[in-house]
Amino acid sequence: MCKVKRMLSYLLLISIPALISSDFITTESEHHKSDYVNSLPNVPNLAGRTIKKRSTEEHGKKPQRDLQIYSMKIESKVTSRFAHTVVISRVVNRANVSKEAFFEMELPKTAFITNFSMSLDGTTYVGAVKEKETAQRQYQQAVSRGQTAGLVKVSGRKMEKFQVSVNIGPTKKVTFELTYEELLKRNLGKYEMHIRVKPQQLVKHFEIDVRIFEPQGIAFLNVDAKFLTNNLTSIVKQTLTDTKAHISFKPTLEQQRKCPDCHETILDGDFIIKYDVNRDLSAGSVQIVNGYFVHHFAPANLSRIPKNVIFVIDHSGSMRGTKMRQTNEALVKILDDLDTKDHFAIIIFDHSFKTWRSSIFQATPDNVTEAKTFVQTISARGGTNINDPMLEAVKRLDQAYKEKLLPERSVSMIILLTDGDPNEGESNPTKIQKNVKNAVNDKYNVYCLGFGYDVKFSFLEKMALENSGVARRIYEDSDAPLQLQGFFDEVANPLLLDIEFQYPESAISGLTKSSYGQLYGGSEIVMAGKILDNNIELLRAEVFAQTANENLTLQTEVKVSEAENITQQQQYIFGDFTERLWAYLTIQQLLEKRISAETNEKKNVTDRILELSLKYSFVTPLTSMVVTKPEENENDTFVADKPSDDDEPLQEFQTSFGHQSSPVHSAQQHFHSRLSPLAPPGVGGFVSSPGMAFRTQGRLQDIFVGSSIYGLVDSDPHFIISINDHSDAICFNIDGKPGAILNVVTDPSPGFVINGQLIGEKKIETNKKINTYFGKFGIGNEKAGVKVEVSTQTITVFHGEDKIIFPWSATAYLARESFSISIVKEKNLTLTMGDDATFVIVLHRVWKNHPLHRDFLGFYTLDSHRLSNRTHGLIGQFYREVNAEIYNIRPGLDQGKPDATMIVKGHKLRVTRGYQKDYRLDPQRGTNIPCWFVHYNGKGFIDGIPTDYVVTSLFDSLYS
Repeated sequence: MCKVKRMLSYLLLISIPALISSDFITTESEHHKSDYVNSLPNVPNLAGRTIKKRSTEEHGKKPQRDLQIYSMKIESKVTSRFAHTVVISRVVNRANVSKEAFFEMELPKTAFITNFSMSLDGTTYVGAVKEKETAQRQYQQAVSRGQTAGLVKVSGRKMEKFQVSVNIGPTKKVTFELTYEELLKRNLGKYEMHIRVKPQQLVKHFEIDVRIFEPQGIAFLNVDAKFLTNNLTSIVKQTLTDTKAHISFKPTLEQQRKCPDCHETILDGDFIIKYDVNRDLSAGSVQIVNGYFVHHFAPANLSRIPKNVIFVIDHSGSMRGTKMRQTNEALVKILDDLDTKDHFAIIIFDHSFKTWRSSIFQATPDNVTEAKTFVQTISARGGTNINDPMLEAVKRLDQAYKEKLLPERSVSMIILLTDGDPNEGESNPTKIQKNVKNAVNDKYNVYCLGFGYDVKFSFLEKMALENSGVARRIYEDSDAPLQLQGFFDEVANPLLLDIEFQYPESAISGLTKSSYGQLYGGSEIVMAGKILDNNIELLRAEVFAQTANENLTLQTEVKVSEAENITQQQQYIFGDFTERLWAYLTIQQLLEKRISAETNEKKNVTDRILELSLKYSFVTPLTSMVVTKPEENENDTFVADKPSDDDEPLQEFQTSFGHQSSPVHSAQQHFHSRLSPLAPPGVGGFVSSPGMAFRTQGRLQDIFVGSSIYGLVDSDPHFIISINDHSDAICFNIDGKPGAILNVVTDPSPGFVINGQLIGEKKIETNKKINTYFGKFGIGNEKAGVKVEVSTQTITVFHGEDKIIFPWSATAYLARESFSISIVKEKNLTLTMGDDATFVIVLHRVWKNHPLHRDFLGFYTLDSHRLSNRTHGLIGQFYREVNAEIYNIRPGLDQGKPDATMIVKGHKLRVTRGYQKDYRLDPQRGTNIPCWFVHYNGKGFIDGIPTDYVVTSLFDSLYS
């Protein structure tokens, strides 16, 4: 008699780590019957998951843990900077009922997961890397059954949090094993490995074991664990020889305790390993294994090359307050750090731009002092015009070279700092990128710093990569000035120009990038390739570059047999590390190339990335890992996309893991909107809802700043529109008939349309006002070939010949090249149309037996500034800036609701101060939004009258 096991698939759409960091949590939940009544047929309910918080009254008592991590080991082998890390966690269920254990880790964003497995009941379930499209098809099948969840989310600045769960039977054990690989990047003269240690309980067998082999020799090694007190640092064992290092950390149970009688662990923080290798003025170090080579180059004893820097600084209104103060503080320090041989200029911009002096000047003490005085006077105001100041910066450098004001051997760079997307002057990001690229013409480096999450990082990243630079996120925090200074330190000391690496052409293939514009102090260049000629005895590498004073030629010859013998005899290395390093480096460089590639080239690059990712089992942005495991309940599929750099990290909140906020349900709930959620004036801090976290500012103006447009409609139906550069809001109602379809947004340029159909209450009484709500929305994009119909029951996507139906009863995610949809179970969906627009539709559930009310929908605009100036509709007409003059504020007819006179669009209107609701964070109670109410269906504020916006079908345009 054979035993049939039901299977549960996990789809991991991930690309991860460049530090080594891990965070482990085991939470537990009993499987019980849900109180939720599923109204959709054939859609199984998901089991509930809970987490209990230990009472402070139990302090000192031994906590009763049903799920116990009895062993945890992090083992890493680093060979020539390439790290291969295996994490093994073993968990036992000591309860007499089934429990759900969560394995959670924090991984660096630049590493690639290569394997994940779970061992349960004597069987090991191993993950398989598949093309993302294949995984998506499995995912869609699961979605149709109402079974989804996410496994990866942004966590902090450099990490992504990986999470997986499994149901463990009574007294059973499970072993989780995760493997990932990364190339450690040299930064400011050192390599760093970060291991985040956070088991959240005492672990009987806990171990970190790191072995490093560097053929060049290890110059220094430091290990730091902030959570260890001085008398416990001896727990960390270090062994260092010329080329090898061994770090071991094996605290006993007693050493893990916070105090002798405590059952809380001290293991809570970062375990950091820093080291560098020996260097001299040479062509670098070459290692060869199994026909693949890797070449590291970072020569010592070089003089710095002068640099010419144009600082292009955003001082638009959204920089107001802390960001502007921090920017000024950092810029003053950066100016102090300029070498007297450097040259610099400063351009500040809002809707236009202003310059410090009329040219670029040498960094003499007098000039630096004057520039610092100028910087300290910069204040925030106005819009965001990025195009004009960037072109002015290029013009300044061109003119300076023409007038021979700059050293012939020098590095010229433009450093842009902005916190928002362009909304003044040329506001089309693609055109700005093209204008900057044409102007720079490969002459200068462009570095783009995005301050916070109001700027679309992909816009800055492409502009930087197209101009031999990099983009970097500056996080809104107290250390923002240090982040800015840290970035500048990375490019402060150019050492070489125009570096070219050459190898025997006939003997080498698959060479990674071999020419570089600059080498900066503290960094390193890494190349890799495949040796074609199996009979080659010597591999010659030549390096050509320019120093501050002369042309430089360096060369090295490596005996292939001797090089292979050196590494093959080392226990520290892991197999074919050079081949995997080559594949890793090739994929990373192709991913960068893909960002700025044209359509035809992009396809070829994408195909190559996919080919290598599948061959070497790397989980990248184009692949997914599928893990199948046993499950006692219905089949379930778990999906996670690698978060992009435009995604904001979710803040951590102490919350119960119930139906609405299970951690497995949270990864897809990235509300990476450019508009902070709204809070009443004077209210600041953090607002959270299950699976979501948002930072709110404090004043209504702060809330609106950072999004060039804003508009929503919710309830019966109330419209809210921002005015006067987002410092205030206007609201109005539309009284319509049930069944009527109103146009909300129409943009004829891409054939974009959003319509909403009104529904009424269940009972309509004679001679009484009919309350109507939106019960259905249709979103169509003719250019993208997609239509989305959203009702209170389902979400239906029509794309080409495909028709995909999602129930509201499950969290789900669908991504295509031209659009993406993220559904949060029974709450909301986020629809992003490429780079054009992002909207949220909120689901309102009411008691199904309510005598009057029905379920209804709300509509919210998060981003629409890329729609054309021809956009219209009840909300679309306000995507262009609305200015209104409000005066003569006086007591109104209702106590506490003052009236005022408003002049807008040439009309003089009576308006009344009041509140409307934003239901994104709290679908039940909503958040009060102060606004000026326009009476009589928005008469005088909207163009025409409400019936002008009635269309005949859900996807009709106003212009049909």
